[in-house]
Amino acid sequence: MESEDAAAVGSVGPRFPFPYTPYAIQEQFMAALYDALEDGRVGIFESPTGTGKSLSLICGALTWLRDFEQKKQEEEARLLAPEESGQEGKERPASAGPAHPESQGTAGEPDWVTAFVQKKEERDVVDKLKDEQIRRKKREEQLEKIRNNVRLKYAAKRKRSEEDETKRLLNLSKEVLSEGAEDGLEQLDHSEEELILDEYESDEEKKVVSGLKDDDLEEEHVTKIYYCSRTHSQLSQFVHEVQKSPFGKDTRLVSLGSRQNLCVNEGVRRLGSLQLINDRCMEMQKNKHEKKSDEENGEKERRVSHKKCPFYSYEQMQFLRDEVLLEVKDIEQLVALGRETKACPYYGSRYAIPAAQLVVLPYQMLLHEPTRNAAGIKLKDQVVIIDEAHNLIDTIISIHSAEVKGSQLCCAYSQLLQYMERYRKRLKAKNLMYIKQILYLLERFVAMLGGNVNQNPSCQVVSQTGTVLKSINGFLFQSCTDNINLFKVQRFCERSLIRRKLFGFVERYGNPASAVKPNKENQKLSGLQDFLLTLQQGAATEGTPQSLVVEAEHDQVRCASPLMQIERFISALTNANQDGRVIINRQETVGQSSLKFLLLNPAVYFAKVVEECRAVIIAGGTMQPVADIQEQLLSCAGVDPARVVEFSCGHVIPPENILPIILCNGPSNQRLEFTYLTRSMPQMMDEMGRILCNLCNVVPGGVVCFFPSYEYEKQIYAHWEKTGLLTRLAVKKKIFQEPKKANQVEQVLGEYAKCIKRCSQAGEQMTGALLLSVVGGKMSEGINFSDDLGRCVIMVGMPYPNVKSPELQEKMAWLDKKMPRTAGKPPSRALIENLCMKAVNQSIGRAIRHQKDFASLLLLDHRYASPAILDKLPQWIRERTQVKPTFGAAFAELRKVRTCVFCAATKAVPSVFT
Repeated sequence: MESEDAAAVGSVGPRFPFPYTPYAIQEQFMAALYDALEDGRVGIFESPTGTGKSLSLICGALTWLRDFEQKKQEEEARLLAPEESGQEGKERPASAGPAHPESQGTAGEPDWVTAFVQKKEERDVVDKLKDEQIRRKKREEQLEKIRNNVRLKYAAKRKRSEEDETKRLLNLSKEVLSEGAEDGLEQLDHSEEELILDEYESDEEKKVVSGLKDDDLEEEHVTKIYYCSRTHSQLSQFVHEVQKSPFGKDTRLVSLGSRQNLCVNEGVRRLGSLQLINDRCMEMQKNKHEKKSDEENGEKERRVSHKKCPFYSYEQMQFLRDEVLLEVKDIEQLVALGRETKACPYYGSRYAIPAAQLVVLPYQMLLHEPTRNAAGIKLKDQVVIIDEAHNLIDTIISIHSAEVKGSQLCCAYSQLLQYMERYRKRLKAKNLMYIKQILYLLERFVAMLGGNVNQNPSCQVVSQTGTVLKSINGFLFQSCTDNINLFKVQRFCERSLIRRKLFGFVERYGNPASAVKPNKENQKLSGLQDFLLTLQQGAATEGTPQSLVVEAEHDQVRCASPLMQIERFISALTNANQDGRVIINRQETVGQSSLKFLLLNPAVYFAKVVEECRAVIIAGGTMQPVADIQEQLLSCAGVDPARVVEFSCGHVIPPENILPIILCNGPSNQRLEFTYLTRSMPQMMDEMGRILCNLCNVVPGGVVCFFPSYEYEKQIYAHWEKTGLLTRLAVKKKIFQEPKKANQVEQVLGEYAKCIKRCSQAGEQMTGALLLSVVGGKMSEGINFSDDLGRCVIMVGMPYPNVKSPELQEKMAWLDKKMPRTAGKPPSRALIENLCMKAVNQSIGRAIRHQKDFASLLLLDHRYASPAILDKLPQWIRERTQVKPTFGAAFAELRKVRTCVFCAATKAVPSVFT
């Protein structure tokens, strides 16, 4: 594995187009990125926030893509040149000596056979290049035509769409008038007919019917870059950077998102839940494509025709695809265009993937193979850039893990049983067989929690509480479900959309107030209503007001069917036995208990990405420590260490603008070691208070203090309140606490920023504000404490994870079994240290957000000074870190910084960016 420091890569001059004169580290970043893409590497790139990482990624990657396409076209022209000049039939010069029919080739074949095969291969290459050239010219001509005549085409499309809609409404009216009641079974209205499962034809693998079956998907994908990040806002910000870059007008970019973000059908959007929106959309597209010409099926087609999505118009989506390729658009612009053109942005954007040069998409869509395949994403010989990748391992584990509660299992069993009884006469034999298998699985899963599916889970007391871990095979054997083919059950759930049918059934009959005809079939539905009612009453007796329980249950039913989560759990059980564990968590009642699948080996899902792609870039502002990514992802995925390259650059700020200090002792010479056993001692909490009081006297603006947990922050706050230290602190800084609820974070941050701004202008005795935050909380990631909002960031102790957690213990045991020891340490110990330092780096990285920013960073624990821990800090911080054994020496440095820098710097307006 190669490692490159920024200083080792020289300036590259004007090779990279850039919107302004780039920093030297940006030029170095782009040069290293260009080389990694050219050489087909797996790169780990670190560039601190505020150094223009996004623009460096855009300009470096798109410059490589531009040069790559140019080289490819030159090679095509060279290979096609002999044919165009009429030299195709001419023989190439013979090697040495005359050719004889009897002479043998290198493989033992006659020379004429070898020559024929070689000639055929050359012709095949030329034919393929011809086809690619024709497709490229056709695509360019089409886009040019749209560019020059977009208004005329737009008007024609709208007019044609309106005509189609009018014709559809007329046909629908005729069908409604001509419909007759000719069903031999009990008459059901159309909405209830939709709840019945279609016939499940086969268990064999076959192509799922979807909305992406048009000829355009057969178009060969051009070489492209897939850029993915964590959140919708980060992707939108990246697209805006592309729009501002020199490549903004010439790049064919498509933004992908979930149906929840892209759907423009208000009736579907109102479902709220992502899974429900997905199911309803798939059901509508299935009806769209199940067109049968047979006369006997006319009634069925009339029955479902009203479910077709009006926005799923091939012609309109082709127009939207062309518009997407014509001009760079983010998700919001794409949705607005979809509403305006009456076209589906979700499917329309997927039509644009083959011809796109840059595809912007969220993590889950790239890292989850079924989602990737459904979207039409092909990674073969493409480039993938994963940004904000410091939590890449956790993301992969989260995507492929699943948890289901006992209350969900019992609820799903009751719902599915009532559904089967209601429609038993109408369901096909194979559907009934699979429903019975699912019911059996649910029954056995609840038994593993110590309960019975026929009783209220809230009232069933578990005799033996605790947490038990099982291998996948061990869990299946113990639950007596090893004789069921989970792969077939999984396929049935995916293709039959049973969760969607069940949700519609519960929507219709789950409410006791629902009007149901008093016949034998409907009388059976009272069981479902009674069961839901007992859940409400059982919860109400535990102290929750009845009205709130009913409302909560109603919201839960509307949001999603419990079968959705159960399908995820069943799918997770199809993993290889060695790659995961099942955690059986038995609480006081069956309803509170849960089954959880924990993925131990994320590399099994990342391996295909690195195998298929030409190059993979894993980038972030704070990637240290990178050992986890190297070992748990790349090494376990079989990546050759020689293919891996690391790049880390410094910051654009001057060295004097940051002061990182490791403090080993407090003002009273108390040794600073905030372990779980010592941090609650009164003398440790008092020493921490003295440090804060001294710092708040000399540091202007905002001070952000991170604690290892909410519990410790609450404990130390109560202690300071009791000793009167809070009163002393409040003289200089107004004190704010990080809220646990996400919807309160913005309000607290707003008040914090207003207080700092007010204090900086008023010239009062109070000099700013103190924010007490928590590592791993809402403010330790994604929040920018720039300028006066974060003039000093304090880290109290080392936030090691809870080693008694069953999940972490199993992960540690798995690593010790699979990985070799490094530097004399077992892999489990390295994991604990890496998790701790990753959290520390994310928290202290909240300060220093641009070139003119400045701040001090205090790490309050002598253990930070050990070389093994110090090496895990980001390079640009580590190089400037000072270890101070006494508080006096550290305080002198802080006063010096205040005199030299704080007073000289222009006060900036505080701003918070999320």
